Amino acid sequence: MKRNEKTDKVQRISVSLPESLTRALDQMVTECNYRNRSQAIAHMVRESLLEYHRKGGNQIMAGTITLVYDEARPDLRNRLIQIQRSHIDTVISSLNVLLENQHSLEVLQVQGPVDTLYAIQKEIRACKGVESCKLALTTTIMPPIHSNEEERHERR
Repeated sequence: MKRNEKTDKVQRISVSLPESLTRALDQMVTECNYRNRSQAIAHMVRESLLEYHRKGGNQIMAGTITLVYDEARPDLRNRLIQIQRSHIDTVISSLNVLLENQHSLEVLQVQGPVDTLYAIQKEIRACKGVESCKLALTTTIMPPIHSNEEERHERR
């Protein structure tokens, strides 16, 4: 999605938001040093469109799946491990941080076809007790972890 700031014609639109959301937006505008609400909303729309366009397809991407879940849910931890093991070629590593109130924050480092990464996210998000599950992607990928001797010589 390429655009030229100087030649991109601006269109005025109207957005209605609940008062609490407007207050939160104004706070974000101030804290993030946006010039105005329009700049902040344009940034959010641009980011959402990038995510939308990344969905689907076989393009290899790297990223993280960040989830917060309730440890008190029976068998949830085992289910999450089972999901990761079933995608062992895609889930590179995981970090688990214990939070308050029997909750955990887990960050999975992933790399693979974008449709597979979204499928893993959906599978995790569908588990009862998972309170949030976010996939962040980048087109910059990790180099191969293992390669045979011939491939190593070709890269030099």
